[in-house]
Amino acid sequence: METPGSASITLGAVLRFVDIAVDALSEAREEIDALNVYPVPDGDTGTNMYLTMSAARDAVRDATGGDPEADLGPALAAFSRGALLGARGNSGVILSEMIGALARRIVQATPDERRALVMAEALRQATEASYAAVGDPVEGTMLSVIRGAAEAGAEAAQAPTARSSDVFTAAAQGARTALARTPEQLQVLRDAGVVDAGGRGISVILDAAETVLTGRRPVPVTSPLGSRTIPIPTTPTGDLTPEGPSYEVMYLLDAEDAAIPALRSALAPLGDSLVVVGGEGLWNVHVHVDDVGAAVEAGIAAGRPHRIRVTHFAEQIAEVRQRATDRQGRRVVAVAAGPGLASLFEEAGAIVVPGGPGRRPSTGQVLEAITTCGASEVIVLPNDADSVRVAQIAASTAQADLEGAIRVAVIPTQAQVSGLAAIAVHEPGRAFDQDVLEMTATARHARQGAVTVASRQAMTMAGPCEPGDVLGVVAGDFAVVGEELFAVATDVLDRLLGGGGELVTIVAGAEDAEGALATRCAGYVEEHHPAVDVVVYDGGQERYQLLVSVE
Repeated sequence: METPGSASITLGAVLRFVDIAVDALSEAREEIDALNVYPVPDGDTGTNMYLTMSAARDAVRDATGGDPEADLGPALAAFSRGALLGARGNSGVILSEMIGALARRIVQATPDERRALVMAEALRQATEASYAAVGDPVEGTMLSVIRGAAEAGAEAAQAPTARSSDVFTAAAQGARTALARTPEQLQVLRDAGVVDAGGRGISVILDAAETVLTGRRPVPVTSPLGSRTIPIPTTPTGDLTPEGPSYEVMYLLDAEDAAIPALRSALAPLGDSLVVVGGEGLWNVHVHVDDVGAAVEAGIAAGRPHRIRVTHFAEQIAEVRQRATDRQGRRVVAVAAGPGLASLFEEAGAIVVPGGPGRRPSTGQVLEAITTCGASEVIVLPNDADSVRVAQIAASTAQADLEGAIRVAVIPTQAQVSGLAAIAVHEPGRAFDQDVLEMTATARHARQGAVTVASRQAMTMAGPCEPGDVLGVVAGDFAVVGEELFAVATDVLDRLLGGGGELVTIVAGAEDAEGALATRCAGYVEEHHPAVDVVVYDGGQERYQLLVSVE
């Protein structure tokens, strides 16, 4: 039994959940998009929920640096705000409200509350907030699935020995059961032979929560349409052409909370699919209308609308096809951790996305670089372990958005020097798959290391360190703890060269004044390893005095 005093959820569990949820939505996105027939058959519900959860994940990762020991309250606030700011489409906006309500209840938990009851209450509040956010709630949608999950979770929480894992296991089962009933509740779903797309996305997310808490992969329930798998239409039944408003309007709104009821009243008669979520002065507004100007003017009357996005449903497909015909050639997108590194990648022909510790790029930044480069083939070099997943999300999103007009490959480079090694063998003239293969092999064979200074007390693979100690990194792990930069740097070099090598690349950081340490280390290599070539670059990266690779 979970006792009083255990009401708070751990940040480690939150970080694991967002990773698993994003991966699960990535895998299910095409399936969910194919289910999308209500309220508009625009085939993007899975993509919108995926991008919304990805934005929330980026925000919580940026706020915590991925540290499970960081403060839970600010982390959950960042998670909620990231979802609100990154919400895409009707389903994404509702999902962001669900996330916000869950986060608020978890943060408010007191030490004397049992965790299972807190989680059940969080699901109930998420349901109420989701229904309240929608101008005209419709059963048979993701709202019904959220409510089914909350009711099942609440029932499970009543058992005296219930744990939070029991609540989310029951909630995930309740969501799957409610999802299977959606065709009975909404005629358009039954006509098309599908379950609700947004509800399927909610089920995927709750399945991820169950997996985190139990380690088990949930088993799907039998749907009323006679299959244990989610029914997806291969040939749509009936006319799925949108019959409602022609435009989707979305914007962020800076406004006092008191202005929102009047805003909802002004928007409701203009169209449908009205969702307004947020609070504390920041709101996300979504509505389908024919009169775009009136929708924006309603926002101006309430406060300050910004990041206004208007989508004309009929033009969506034409726009994608046009972008497809305009694309040609191959480009590399590289994340660079300093101005010198950015120059090196740009000189090699790459499009650079600024990154580095403390300012890693978001999915949106990498996605923008991919989609705006004009190429039909794109290779992405994340050059950082924590940016690999972001790059993969951006790559799959670009391919889905552009519907076959672009091929994107992510080479999972986990260090800047690995990216430099990869781009050195990039050859646009050869076949795409062969180019990716050669770049991947080169990056994988480049042994990499670094030198930095400890900012706090910690236990490393090389033993304990204190603030100010010099740390040597080999293959991503702290392998050396010392007192002097040059001694640690040469130790790292000797370890990397122990397996042989023909070329050493040394990249000086922002704190290596005029590259003095890098130059001194190059001299050491020339003296002690005379058969090895060495090159020195000014990288300008922060936190790492040196980056090193051996090929």
